[in-house]
Amino acid sequence: MKDALAIHRWLLAHQVHHEIVRLPRAMTCSDELPEVLSASPAVCLAVTVFEVTTRIAREPVAVVTSVGSPPRPGLIGGILGARRVRPASAFTVNSATDYASGLVCPLLLPATLTVLVDERLTDIATPVYVPTGERHTALLIRADHLLTLVSGRAVDLTRQGSRKEAATFPLAG
Repeated sequence: MKDALAIHRWLLAHQVHHEIVRLPRAMTCSDELPEVLSASPAVCLAVTVFEVTTRIAREPVAVVTSVGSPPRPGLIGGILGARRVRPASAFTVNSATDYASGLVCPLLLPATLTVLVDERLTDIATPVYVPTGERHTALLIRADHLLTLVSGRAVDLTRQGSRKEAATFPLAG
């Protein structure tokens, strides 16, 4: 499983300014970040993994949003043209991301995993907190730096039925 040290080393190798924050108490999922850090839910990010069934196959899809604006399965299904979208099991999350379920970081995700990023995150001008795969740490990083490193498509998660063409973030190497 990936952890804070793997993320820290990868960010150092890419010369990205960041901080690994020691949490005052353990958390079980990224939804607890605002409470644990006394931070706004708008600057605490979460990765939600869904199991998406299309005409071709069933696959996991990761969605990066703020904790304050969790993704709706129906909207994800509309964007992807899926027949069925449901939250992925813990086993599927662990297998697809190599992170602990509920504590998935948007960095270092496998290139084969489809990643959607809420385009509202591009408007955040402050640093954001993201989980590291560990219960006792979080990553503090500028939002623009994070989004340049995330391999994914920016999508509009504000409207039902939006099939707006998605921009692609650069592939993190």
